Amino acid sequence: MNLPFAGAAEENKVVILQAIRPYLRGDVLEIGSGTGQHAVYFAAAIPQLHWQTSDLEPNLVGVRAWIEDSSLQNLPAPLLLDVTGSWPQLDFDTVYTANSFHIMDSAAVSSCMAGSAACLRAGGNLIVYGPFNYGGRFTSPSNERFDGMLKMNDPGSGIKDFEWLDELAGSAGMNLQCDIEMPANNRCLVWKKRTI
Repeated sequence: MNLPFAGAAEENKVVILQAIRPYLRGDVLEIGSGTGQHAVYFAAAIPQLHWQTSDLEPNLVGVRAWIEDSSLQNLPAPLLLDVTGSWPQLDFDTVYTANSFHIMDSAAVSSCMAGSAACLRAGGNLIVYGPFNYGGRFTSPSNERFDGMLKMNDPGSGIKDFEWLDELAGSAGMNLQCDIEMPANNRCLVWKKRTI
């Protein structure tokens, strides 16, 4: 089959890896792997990582195709994961998700934060890439337009407030490590699971 391709994933993979590399370690769970492009690029760049992809059923065929095409030994078959359902009974050192929170509704984001914390080992990192609001405000006119477009397609979706996410993370036993400014009005947020 032709490999599915997302232009945005191709454009942002290098800068994302540069930003998150210090926080990636061990067994990684990627939530919402999409096409699988990030997984293949990151797993090839850091072969000591064990990169576990996951997504909803419709995307798994494409993710599997990218994995098989790569022949990478640190990329196992993707997992079926609906963040609002049951999570795999596995432990990870890192959980990573990109451009997912703004297409989820608030209930799904809450479930994703809680599920991520539950499967992270103590001291593990949750890394979330995407656009976020601060103080209830958009960080750019383009993000405001993007939010409006998202809500036209799904009223439950939209750019989430950083403060709300940080509150969810704190309630789930995680502390903010860093908030990294990225190109195109995006951010990389990193939370660490508390060790006690």
